[in-house]
Amino acid sequence: MAHILKTLNSWFWWENIWMPVNVTWAHFVDRDGLVFPKPHQLYATIPYAFILLIIRFFSERYVAIPLAKALGIKNVRRVKPQPNPVLESYFRECSKHPSQSEIQGLAKKCNCTVRLVEKWFRRRRNLEIPTVLRKFQEAFWRFSFYLTSSIAGFIFLYDKPWFYDIWQSWVGYPFQTLLPSQYWYYMAEISFYWSLLFTLGIDNKRKDFLAHVVHHLAAIGLMSGSWCGNYVRLGTLVMFVHDTADFWLEAAKMFNYARWEKTCNMLFIIFSIAFFITRIILFPFWILRATLYQPTYYSTTPVIAYFLFNGQLLILQGLHLYWGYLIFKILRRFIFLKDLKDDRSDEEEEDSVTDNEEEPAKNGNKNGCGSSKHLLNSSHH
Repeated sequence: MAHILKTLNSWFWWENIWMPVNVTWAHFVDRDGLVFPKPHQLYATIPYAFILLIIRFFSERYVAIPLAKALGIKNVRRVKPQPNPVLESYFRECSKHPSQSEIQGLAKKCNCTVRLVEKWFRRRRNLEIPTVLRKFQEAFWRFSFYLTSSIAGFIFLYDKPWFYDIWQSWVGYPFQTLLPSQYWYYMAEISFYWSLLFTLGIDNKRKDFLAHVVHHLAAIGLMSGSWCGNYVRLGTLVMFVHDTADFWLEAAKMFNYARWEKTCNMLFIIFSIAFFITRIILFPFWILRATLYQPTYYSTTPVIAYFLFNGQLLILQGLHLYWGYLIFKILRRFIFLKDLKDDRSDEEEEDSVTDNEEEPAKNGNKNGCGSSKHLLNSSHH
């Protein structure tokens, strides 16, 4: 096994994959004031990710919650359905949205009324949907990070020649020194996406959940690969182009949860404009042009990494087009129907039927819904 791992490691770090012709890893030893990115430095992004999770916990608890209350968002406690093994089993294994005939059958099996079964499923479905306050906390954290990284990215890049002339990103390659600002920019961004992967199971799940998984993995792979190959100048431009649109979306979500409709609409329109400028125009015609076209001027024999990185960048652009389509649908509905709703999120169902309205079942059953008294008690859990 050790021999196999050693062989795979040597294949992975083969110079012909990463380096131009006649360049080896030995050339990337710090010397004469030149500092180069080193692959082993990426291990630090894992503990940094946990540090970000700690920062997220405290910012959500001590900043997001007071801000949400100031905006009028209340911490509504969900009413739990009474424990019922029969209905719980059906909910998990068969359907979360049973038909009317199935509800009638379950009511007979549980020896309770149809309305009680309907209410049980409604409350059980609501338990799987994050509360508005929880959604606000998540949006606040993402907004805080994207805004901070956008400001930091601009400070790091505004005085760099490759920010204005992208051809400069290839001048002197691969022997381009690593700046301290580039190191921390990379560490923060990679750590952030690791932290998002770690919390995918507890964050608000949307219909494009799989697209988010692919996006986070592609982002980590791209940033890590560009770090190892010293494509840092282009990497910082890619990160900046992405972050400058994202914080507008998270701000729009925050005001949407607070029901500040006009503010939300304005912010979403700004986000849409920023998204189409950065992801649909700048990314393909500025970034991809620099990665696909310009390297051919510096080398007539592209390395394998050229195809690997550009393949991932094209996947990323495919995701941009997919999300652009979703944004276009939302904007079209807003323009014609004045309805600005995100199709990716589930809506909480209103629990309009009170416990007191239910008639007690004549014959309670320990595996069934039981009496209305039991159901009333369960509402205080």
